[in-house]
Amino acid sequence: MMFSTKAEYGVRVMAHLAACDGERPVPLGTIADAEGLPLAYLEHLAQRLRKAELVVSTRGARGGYVLARPAGEISMAEVVTALEGAIAPIDCITAGEDGELACNHETAGVPCPTKLLWTRVQGSIVKTLTEMTLEDLTSNQPKAAGSRQPKQNAGQDAPRREISAV
Repeated sequence: MMFSTKAEYGVRVMAHLAACDGERPVPLGTIADAEGLPLAYLEHLAQRLRKAELVVSTRGARGGYVLARPAGEISMAEVVTALEGAIAPIDCITAGEDGELACNHETAGVPCPTKLLWTRVQGSIVKTLTEMTLEDLTSNQPKAAGSRQPKQNAGQDAPRREISAV
């Protein structure tokens, strides 16, 4: 399964906002420039993210976007679902209203021979996206463009923190 540019670019927008720590609204133009993404497309994605209540927009000269909740409370599953819709590894697998996965190749009494494979793949993808948050993506990243950098006291080095390999 390949996710579309909606998921790729949308995750980058959300990660950029998370790296800004919600200090002030970040204009989409700032994100587009920093990430090298087309502004018109980001406007479309921001609309989806706003509708899913993942971001909040502010109008005006100092307007832009901030996360609707702390980065640690926003799962990647929420972001990808808001942008792509239901997560399915292959077109024939769909989720019903009850969340039960069905294969459109199944007929009455005849199970699909590959359904087990695709439902496990889908389960693994959903599990990974559900367990990962925006905070996980940005915890070791520098602050994004559009955020204010903390002022350092003259003559003092920035505090160092240990980073462990994953």
